[in-house]
Amino acid sequence: MKKYVCNTCGYVYDPAKGDPANGVPPGTPFEQLPADWHCPECGVGKEDFSPA
Repeated sequence: MKKYVCNTCGYVYDPAKGDPANGVPPGTPFEQLPADWHCPECGVGKEDFSPA
């Protein structure tokens, strides 16, 4: 699974880790994140992420 990096702050979404603090379990691919998911560091949406 690909990692994705936030273009604004540099946060890296790692599918192996997920984002449990925001309800995203480990093993969740970036493509399957909810539409309203946002960067836990700076708050931008998925559209502001690029493959790492």
